[in-house]
Amino acid sequence: MSVFSGKRYAVVGLGRAGLPAAARLRELGAEVFVWDDNAASREAAAGFTVKLPSEVEGRLDALVLSPGIPHKLPKPHPEAAWAQAHGVQVLTDAELLYQVVRGLGSKARFAGVTGTNGKSTTTALLAHILTVAGVPNAAGANLGPAALSLPVLPDSGVYVLEMSSYMLERIDALRFDVAAMLNLSPDHIDRHGDMAGYAAAKRQIFARQDAACTAVIGVDDAPSREMAVWLHTRPARVVEISGVGAATGAKALPGEHNAQNAAAAAALARALGVDEGAIAQGIASFPGLAHRAQEVAVRGGVRFINDSKATNADAASRAMGCYGKFVWIAGGVAKAGGIDDLVPLFPRIEKAFLIGQDGAAFARTLSAHGVANEVVGTLEAAVPAAFAAARSGVVLFSPAAASFDQFPNFEVRGERFAALARGIA
Repeated sequence: MSVFSGKRYAVVGLGRAGLPAAARLRELGAEVFVWDDNAASREAAAGFTVKLPSEVEGRLDALVLSPGIPHKLPKPHPEAAWAQAHGVQVLTDAELLYQVVRGLGSKARFAGVTGTNGKSTTTALLAHILTVAGVPNAAGANLGPAALSLPVLPDSGVYVLEMSSYMLERIDALRFDVAAMLNLSPDHIDRHGDMAGYAAAKRQIFARQDAACTAVIGVDDAPSREMAVWLHTRPARVVEISGVGAATGAKALPGEHNAQNAAAAAALARALGVDEGAIAQGIASFPGLAHRAQEVAVRGGVRFINDSKATNADAASRAMGCYGKFVWIAGGVAKAGGIDDLVPLFPRIEKAFLIGQDGAAFARTLSAHGVANEVVGTLEAAVPAAFAAARSGVVLFSPAAASFDQFPNFEVRGERFAALARGIA
């Protein structure tokens, strides 16, 4: 395969997506230059030409920039600034996957899923439904494998891509045959300037859709309803979905938020031609995702729920709403607004144990509303203390904060919680 023969790409950021993207580009005939600001990551790129894009002689066709590295706000990476000043496109590897698939003649369809919360569950659920229905599929991008490492599917296949706002602002030709935007609440404002900028990035999942396409939009929050109004002026068929007052009946999909996720996955599957029987079977048999309201242990009648993926208050509210009473473990690097939006759920909290950088700030908010709490600093201290306090029978680890103060990512954080819970005698 030489779909990129004669093309020259620079890849900056050699993490989970960057290095696989560089390898695939080279495999497809491109000349590839790689760079990472971390020396150890550069050393891991054995066999590649390690060079700053700005130091590459001759033209570059594009800069493939890791989603976590800014090219606009709050301050562009120097190499991204150089690329834009010299007319070099800044792309995400999902865009290049689309170019590969079309370049190799495959008519496989693309399904995109975005939203502030629920996009990983919806992506995995749609892929599961397609598998139950016997439809060839590959899922990845922001969830799971890097987009460019996914296999080339036949014409009957479907790519199911979880798309973050960081990725959506770097697509060019990629068109989603079916696309869903689940919900919008303030997140990543530093990268997008304000809520309007964040919404504009999310809206890109519907870019280039035509009358043959389907746009699925959640209508359970005001910003999403505003986007729905805009969508109805566009050519794609619009399907509005809601989780309010609904339930799936599936053990792995509790709560109204998962009812919305299931409604979105079902709408996408229908648009892809999947019959109702396969959709129902897929929802019922879905095993769930790690770190998302996942029961990881039962000790002494106490259920330990790992919801480490809840990196903001809105995400935490989804799991908190599933339990009448619980002991709460929370904290880390708070997003703007902290846990103020969770006040309506505070009566459900028996006691909170706070960890991480902003644990003390969370404690002040809780104390101001009369919620018993204790700043314990670490998961190692929080888990046994929560177990001892859990009269309700539920310990919920839903941090409402990012993990980067104490853990490299939410996955490692959740695995540590699970290990500690399982280790309780």
